[in-house]
Amino acid sequence: MQALSIMQPWAWLIVNGHKPVENRTWATAYRGQFLVHAGQKFDQAGYELVRDCYPEIEMPRPEDFPKGGIVGVASIVDCITRMNSSWFHGPFGFLLEDARPLPLVTFRGQLGFFHVPDHCLADPRAAHLGDPVEAF
Repeated sequence: MQALSIMQPWAWLIVNGHKPVENRTWATAYRGQFLVHAGQKFDQAGYELVRDCYPEIEMPRPEDFPKGGIVGVASIVDCITRMNSSWFHGPFGFLLEDARPLPLVTFRGQLGFFHVPDHCLADPRAAHLGDPVEAF
Protein backbone atom coordinates (compact mmCIF):
# COMPACT_ATOMS: atom_id res chain seq x y z
CA MET A 1 0.00 0.00 0.00
CA GLN A 2 1.26 3.47 -0.85
CA ALA A 3 1.52 6.10 1.90
CA LEU A 4 2.20 9.81 2.05
CA SER A 5 3.60 11.58 5.08
CA ILE A 6 1.70 14.71 6.07
CA MET A 7 2.53 16.98 8.97
CA GLN A 8 0.03 17.38 11.78
CA PRO A 9 -2.47 19.00 12.14
CA TRP A 10 -2.98 18.65 8.38
CA ALA A 11 -3.09 14.83 8.47
CA TRP A 12 -5.76 14.94 11.18
CA LEU A 13 -7.80 17.50 9.22
CA ILE A 14 -7.68 15.27 6.14
CA VAL A 15 -8.63 11.98 7.76
CA ASN A 16 -11.41 13.62 9.75
CA GLY A 17 -13.03 15.02 6.61
CA HIS A 18 -12.25 18.71 7.02
CA LYS A 19 -9.51 19.23 4.41
CA PRO A 20 -10.37 17.97 0.89
CA VAL A 21 -7.00 18.72 -0.72
CA GLU A 22 -3.34 18.08 0.08
CA ASN A 23 -1.10 20.88 -1.19
CA ARG A 24 2.25 19.99 -2.74
CA THR A 25 4.96 21.60 -4.86
CA TRP A 26 4.94 18.57 -7.16
CA ALA A 27 2.30 16.83 -9.26
CA THR A 28 1.32 13.18 -9.15
CA ALA A 29 -0.27 10.79 -11.61
CA TYR A 30 -1.20 8.47 -8.72
CA ARG A 31 -4.92 7.84 -8.25
CA GLY A 32 -6.52 5.65 -5.65
CA GLN A 33 -6.29 4.86 -1.98
CA PHE A 34 -3.24 5.68 0.10
CA LEU A 35 -2.34 5.58 3.75
CA VAL A 36 -2.08 8.90 5.53
CA HIS A 37 1.12 8.99 7.57
CA ALA A 38 1.59 11.64 10.25
CA GLY A 39 5.18 12.71 10.68
CA GLN A 40 6.81 13.61 13.99
CA LYS A 41 6.81 17.36 13.32
CA PHE A 42 3.88 19.59 14.21
CA ASP A 43 2.96 22.76 12.33
CA GLN A 44 2.08 25.07 15.24
CA ALA A 45 1.53 28.07 12.95
CA GLY A 46 -0.82 25.98 10.80
CA TYR A 47 -2.68 24.87 13.92
CA GLU A 48 -3.21 28.48 15.00
CA LEU A 49 -4.30 29.44 11.48
CA VAL A 50 -6.94 26.69 11.42
CA ARG A 51 -8.19 27.70 14.87
CA ASP A 52 -8.53 31.32 13.69
CA CYS A 53 -10.06 30.62 10.25
CA TYR A 54 -12.20 27.59 11.15
CA PRO A 55 -13.28 28.04 14.80
CA GLU A 56 -16.07 25.48 14.25
CA ILE A 57 -13.50 22.67 13.87
CA GLU A 58 -12.83 21.15 17.28
CA MET A 59 -9.24 19.98 17.09
CA PRO A 60 -7.29 18.11 19.75
CA ARG A 61 -4.64 19.92 21.76
CA PRO A 62 -1.29 19.96 19.92
CA GLU A 63 0.21 17.33 22.23
CA ASP A 64 -2.74 14.98 21.60
CA PHE A 65 -2.34 14.60 17.83
CA PRO A 66 -1.05 11.15 16.85
CA LYS A 67 2.41 11.37 15.27
CA GLY A 68 4.97 8.98 13.84
CA GLY A 69 2.78 6.55 11.97
CA ILE A 70 -0.23 5.68 9.87
CA VAL A 71 -3.29 7.65 11.05
CA GLY A 72 -5.81 7.10 8.27
CA VAL A 73 -6.64 6.38 4.67
CA ALA A 74 -7.91 8.52 1.79
CA SER A 75 -8.24 8.38 -1.99
CA ILE A 76 -6.62 10.71 -4.49
CA VAL A 77 -9.09 11.36 -7.30
CA ASP A 78 -7.24 14.13 -9.15
CA CYS A 79 -4.19 16.38 -9.15
CA ILE A 80 -5.24 19.99 -9.63
CA THR A 81 -3.66 23.40 -10.14
CA ARG A 82 -6.75 25.47 -9.28
CA MET A 83 -9.53 25.09 -6.77
CA ASN A 84 -12.10 27.44 -5.30
CA SER A 85 -11.34 26.52 -1.69
CA SER A 86 -9.50 28.20 1.14
CA TRP A 87 -7.73 24.87 1.73
CA PHE A 88 -5.96 25.05 -1.63
CA HIS A 89 -2.63 26.88 -1.76
CA GLY A 90 -0.94 24.97 -4.60
CA PRO A 91 0.90 25.02 -6.78
CA PHE A 92 -0.49 21.46 -6.95
CA GLY A 93 -3.28 19.87 -4.94
CA PHE A 94 -4.17 16.24 -4.54
CA LEU A 95 -7.97 16.19 -4.51
CA LEU A 96 -9.10 13.77 -1.80
CA GLU A 97 -12.20 11.68 -1.13
CA ASP A 98 -13.29 8.90 1.22
CA ALA A 99 -10.91 9.92 4.00
CA ARG A 100 -11.22 8.26 7.37
CA PRO A 101 -9.09 7.97 10.49
CA LEU A 102 -7.45 4.77 11.71
CA PRO A 103 -5.81 4.05 15.06
CA LEU A 104 -2.12 4.96 15.01
CA VAL A 105 0.17 2.26 13.62
CA THR A 106 3.76 3.34 14.26
CA PHE A 107 5.78 3.48 11.07
CA ARG A 108 8.70 5.61 9.89
CA GLY A 109 7.78 8.04 7.10
CA GLN A 110 9.67 9.06 3.99
CA LEU A 111 9.54 11.86 1.45
CA GLY A 112 7.04 11.50 -1.38
CA PHE A 113 4.95 8.37 -1.76
CA PHE A 114 6.39 5.30 -0.09
CA HIS A 115 5.39 1.68 0.26
CA VAL A 116 4.08 0.22 3.50
CA PRO A 117 4.36 -3.60 3.47
CA ASP A 118 1.18 -5.53 4.24
CA HIS A 119 2.74 -7.16 7.30
CA CYS A 120 3.11 -3.72 8.90
CA LEU A 121 -0.63 -3.26 8.61
CA ALA A 122 -1.12 -6.57 10.39
CA ASP A 123 0.04 -4.83 13.58
CA PRO A 124 -2.35 -5.79 16.43
CA ARG A 125 -3.37 -2.12 16.71
CA ALA A 126 -4.69 -2.40 13.14
CA ALA A 127 -6.56 -5.66 13.76
CA HIS A 128 -9.90 -3.99 13.02
CA LEU A 129 -8.78 -3.71 9.39
CA GLY A 130 -9.08 -7.44 8.78
CA ASP A 131 -6.93 -8.77 5.96
CA PRO A 132 -4.60 -5.84 5.06
CA VAL A 133 -4.81 -6.55 1.32
CA GLU A 134 -8.62 -6.49 1.32
CA ALA A 135 -8.99 -3.64 3.79
CA PHE A 136 -8.02 -1.05 1.21
